[in-house]
Amino acid sequence: MKTLLRTLSVLLFALLPITGIAADIDRFIGTYAGEAEFTYKGEAEQRDMSVSIAQKGDGFSVRWSSVTYKTDGRKKEKTYTIDFAPSARDHIYGSTMKTNVFGKAIPLNPLEGEPYVWSRIVEDTFTVYSLFINEAGGYEMQEYHRTLTSGGLDLLFRRIGPGLPEKEIKAFLERID
Repeated sequence: MKTLLRTLSVLLFALLPITGIAADIDRFIGTYAGEAEFTYKGEAEQRDMSVSIAQKGDGFSVRWSSVTYKTDGRKKEKTYTIDFAPSARDHIYGSTMKTNVFGKAIPLNPLEGEPYVWSRIVEDTFTVYSLFINEAGGYEMQEYHRTLTSGGLDLLFRRIGPGLPEKEIKAFLERID
């Protein structure tokens, strides 16, 4: 009986981090959509935006899209999907964008020109960070802050980096499922 209790205790403690992850991301799981109007480089732009956040294995997946409408009638669409796994630190998750030689999912390497992506949850805000190192060794940082509000998410996107025109987009993304 003691062996059985000890085994069950070990299993329970092994599953606790997974439960914590589920509790962290559960509040954000869903699909959201909205639009934003903003000024960039002196020009007015309109953008349709959406995000889907879903549980995936012991982590979660984030898929977001944006459609930018240019003043000349062109439109530009971008979609990204990134999976995240828990890190050794509470409320911080590493991207799992490639597989190493041992079959473990790991982040990309920013020193090879790939983005380094991670996320965190602080209170009601789920943030995805993306760091790019350019050919000259400079950087570009993107931040996607998604804060729970009544009926959806408030999105604040920022792009920063030396020599880059600063970009900030705010939008309300309504929960659609």
